[in-house]
Amino acid sequence: MRVYLVVIDETQEAHSALRFAARRAADTQGAVHLLALVPKQDFSAFGAVQATIEEEAHDRAEVLANSAAGELISESGLVPQIAVKVGDAKAVIDEYLAEHTEVAALVLGAAAEGNPGPLVTHFSAVAGQLPCPLFIVPGGLSEEEIDRIS
Repeated sequence: MRVYLVVIDETQEAHSALRFAARRAADTQGAVHLLALVPKQDFSAFGAVQATIEEEAHDRAEVLANSAAGELISESGLVPQIAVKVGDAKAVIDEYLAEHTEVAALVLGAAAEGNPGPLVTHFSAVAGQLPCPLFIVPGGLSEEEIDRIS
């Protein structure tokens, strides 16, 4: 079974990557894994305050991932595996790929204009060292165009 890993956040790029991955998974009898990232807090506040901030960030990431899962289920009928991880995005994705050898492709969306985004920039530079192919969905594509190419 082909498993497509999509990093979920609030951007249009993540939505495009999810749409592409969902269509590919549906066409190949595959699955989708959703990875929501929670940045590690760089400051040291009073313990209770910092814990509350981290908990709120984790809760937001869970809501975002569950919303994306609902969208995926309604559009394709696929029920994704959801993971919410705390830490540096690049390191967390590398760890996830190492732990989940079933992942057949990392699917990222590029920004429509300007810099393609930090994850696309990083992972395209190290694509030859990844344990799976990297799919980058161009940010300028409409939903219809994504459907056509997926």
